[in-house]
Amino acid sequence: MILHSQIIGEGKPFIILHGLLGMGDNWKTLARQFSLLGFEIHLVDQRNHGRSFHSDEFNYELLANDLYNYCKHHGLADLLLLGHSMGGKTAMQFATEHPDMVSKLLVADIAPKAYPQHHQDIFKALLSLDFERIKTRGEAEEVLSKYIKEAGIRQFLLKNLYWKEKGVLGLRANLEILNREIEEVGKPLPENAIYTGATLFLAGANSGYINAMDEILIKKHFPAASIVTISNAGHWLHAENPKEFYDRVTRFISGEDTEG
Repeated sequence: MILHSQIIGEGKPFIILHGLLGMGDNWKTLARQFSLLGFEIHLVDQRNHGRSFHSDEFNYELLANDLYNYCKHHGLADLLLLGHSMGGKTAMQFATEHPDMVSKLLVADIAPKAYPQHHQDIFKALLSLDFERIKTRGEAEEVLSKYIKEAGIRQFLLKNLYWKEKGVLGLRANLEILNREIEEVGKPLPENAIYTGATLFLAGANSGYINAMDEILIKKHFPAASIVTISNAGHWLHAENPKEFYDRVTRFISGEDTEG
């Protein structure tokens, strides 16, 4: 099966991969901006997310293979690849497995290391949504607010809401499988995986997902990597400081910012 995507613009292919419980649609505003620079932007929904297929299996080897099949289906090569968080792990895996297909790699606020499972409250909140009783977005947010205090995170999660049929809400993400396989999301890049092409890691200044000690591991897997910090931003750095994020990405892909 081929992953669902939105394709914006024309030119050199540029694939963007969302994070856990996200979807390509989260990146539409930035995608339109990138497309104006002469890129064909592919906003891809990874398996068990958005409008892509659901599956009982979920790990980075499969996610990278899904992306490979997508590229072959669409005839994509010599592409720019940007991934955020979980999507960054997929992008790293893909680039190390298919380096000839990736001209430049960009990884947003994730390192190639292992991360402990820390999404318990989010899944508890989402799994508590009873759509036999909940009939509006506001009612869903009211339930989520009992578990998640940050309004921005609630709004991000609520983008998964859709009308399954008239009067019946549902969630696009395959919660049961993502919750069951959540340990896979935190797994590190395979020890011997290496991509020698131009790579940019973007870290949120207030995030903590990438720290100073991670540079050694990043350079082990990605010897040509630069690491830059996006100010006034946490883990959702592309949404919290889109102007600086856009600037650093465009400088890198144009070759103006190879040293970070």
